[in-house]
Amino acid sequence: MNVGIAYADKFKQTWLKLEVPEGSTIKEAIEHSGLLKQFPDIDLEHQAVGIFGKISKLDTKVADGDRVEIYRPITADPETVERRDRNNDDE
Repeated sequence: MNVGIAYADKFKQTWLKLEVPEGSTIKEAIEHSGLLKQFPDIDLEHQAVGIFGKISKLDTKVADGDRVEIYRPITADPETVERRDRNNDDE
């Protein structure tokens, strides 16, 4: 079964295509991809994951052609960022 795994940190976007055994879960696909070794800051216990933009649990089974995504935690409050940008425009 072929799936894609997508992850982006602050500096680099990674998109991998790989073959996983039938019946694999999201967690198994991510582990099989090698991304956890490449990006040791990934913490699957605290970061959300999903398939095609829909948040999913780690034990969700993947289907052929799925794109598994590992999401980074939000580090800024969107309302604060918007206010900060408007305040800078006033200068």
